[in-house]
Amino acid sequence: MASATAATKMTYRFLGNSGLLVSKFALGSWMFQDEKNTVDAWYQMMQTAFKHGVNLFDSAENYALGRADELMGGAIKKGIDEGVWSREDLVVTAKIFSGTKGFMNGTPNSQGLNRKHLIEGTQASLGRMGLEYVDVIFCHHPDAFTPIEETVRAMNYIIDMGWAFYWGTSNWSASEITEACEIADRLGLIRPIVEQSQYSIFERNRIEFELVDLFKKYKLGVTAWSPLAFGTLTGKYSSDIPQGSRLYTEEMRNALWGTDFTERVKKADQLKPIAAELGCSLAQLALAWCVSNEHVSTVIVGASRQSQLEENIKALDVVEKITPEVKAKIDQVVNYVPTHPVPDRLREIRKRHL
Repeated sequence: MASATAATKMTYRFLGNSGLLVSKFALGSWMFQDEKNTVDAWYQMMQTAFKHGVNLFDSAENYALGRADELMGGAIKKGIDEGVWSREDLVVTAKIFSGTKGFMNGTPNSQGLNRKHLIEGTQASLGRMGLEYVDVIFCHHPDAFTPIEETVRAMNYIIDMGWAFYWGTSNWSASEITEACEIADRLGLIRPIVEQSQYSIFERNRIEFELVDLFKKYKLGVTAWSPLAFGTLTGKYSSDIPQGSRLYTEEMRNALWGTDFTERVKKADQLKPIAAELGCSLAQLALAWCVSNEHVSTVIVGASRQSQLEENIKALDVVEKITPEVKAKIDQVVNYVPTHPVPDRLREIRKRHL
């Protein structure tokens, strides 16, 4: 079996209150969502990540309406067949909630965190990946219409059946996570060990404010998504937005940022001199800043090219340079102000059926 040694040495953190070690960077499949992507393309990306020590690979049932699961599964199999890795070398994560028919096209029980969809969705995801199990299964969004006890019991059933080793939440509020943990404790069941939340220099509400008490109380792990703030922390939007970019349309910009997009692009430009002082790119500064938070178990990165992925992973070399003084400079530019927690926008997705 080939070694996963890397020029940029990867180090690992425990995933929450578990014995599972995950790389400080993970590779997400959200970027692989169009028809030009193939198993071979995803395999090349996984190989690049793996040779740099990445061991966590993240997917979700709704990514490319299930196609992302197929690509990841095909790539995993190819790597096993070619002796690049074994299944035990990889930490594979999946997320269930939205189904594979699109957010607004699901049938009444093909979405949400009801027992039926969690179990059927998990089985379907495993089928697409061609795997017997995933390492961690996430509840991708909170569900306003399913009792949390039903969800906790269903996730434990999935673990008992051997389809996953651990379970976690994603985009849940602190109160929802607390309720799930209290129910699990009361029933003698397994708690969620990790929350997947948005986290970046521009978006800190969940991880630096709302969830802080849970890190202490439950040793909750965190997998951070969108560390580059949907690309605004790459600096590529400084002048004109590149045609074909996911932020090219006004509708997409409004959906992601509302009226904040222009202001964030301006602040990203003001962060570039700080990156230059550290001898790194703006993206590497942003990624290293995320990793420097000890509560973050892993930071999920995406990339459209192998060279881009390698540059992102090199942010590991910058982490030790993120001193309190550097953070103060960043804070002075960003001037982040915490806001009152906003309920997840998909938690009532099934309301249209009522």
